[in-house]
Amino acid sequence: MSVPARPIPLFADVDDVARRLAETGYLPDTATATAVFLADRLGKPLLVEGPAGVGKTELARAVAEATGSGLVRLQCYEGVDEARALYEWNHAKQILRIQAGSGDWEATKADVFSEEFLLTRPLLTAIRRTEPTVLLVDETDKADIEMEGLLLEVLSDFAVTVPELGTITASRAPFVVLTSNATRELSEALKRRCLFLHIDFPSPDMERRILLSRVPELPEHLAEELVRIIGVLRGMQLKKVPSIAETIDWGRTLLALGLDTIDDATVAATLGVVLKHQSDQQRAAGELRLN
Repeated sequence: MSVPARPIPLFADVDDVARRLAETGYLPDTATATAVFLADRLGKPLLVEGPAGVGKTELARAVAEATGSGLVRLQCYEGVDEARALYEWNHAKQILRIQAGSGDWEATKADVFSEEFLLTRPLLTAIRRTEPTVLLVDETDKADIEMEGLLLEVLSDFAVTVPELGTITASRAPFVVLTSNATRELSEALKRRCLFLHIDFPSPDMERRILLSRVPELPEHLAEELVRIIGVLRGMQLKKVPSIAETIDWGRTLLALGLDTIDDATVAATLGVVLKHQSDQQRAAGELRLN
């Protein structure tokens, strides 16, 4: 079965991707903009891999915002199954209908296995939408191999067979983004189905630009110093290094406090904005000599 096409491409070219994503506050590098453009034109899912906090999920949100598409998100976790990802039947409602039925089982059976009783989950929701849609399959590496098999089946032709209703096929293929923190290797079969993009933490200059685009009121010298400290923190052996979102939160924190400089006392008082483990705060305070 062939994959349904997008009637109109979402982006004109790579420069169009970069410009429109930047308008949402997401500043892509050339590799990211190119990967998004090719995923759109080739109709292939985009597998985005990288450390936690580098903006993988935010990329999907930015594509949705830039293109006026609806965002449908499947959050993966250990134990997520077909009932949570694809669809399930509203059993409680079915039982009530059976109890209130006329006793004609064939008629009741046809009734309770109808659209009225179908609970659609993210994958089926994305397939059934006729409007432009971005499907985000977040933290795919947390799901098990059986879930990967389901994803591979659905993403191959954007069709789902519900035995009681028949095959439901997408009239318009969604733009698909799968993210992975690389906590385990995904199957080669799933990787072959996708375009691959690795995202790492941005350079200091790029992170400063991102920070100023999200917190434009922040003085530039303050943004530079904040990004420098973030870089030092990321070089430490921490349980969880600061994400880009936490860099932005730190900038907003300094604005809220009405500060125009960052001294040791300020860093010590606000470390909780970017470091969420006590052991990380203690290590940072020691290495930065804040005590």
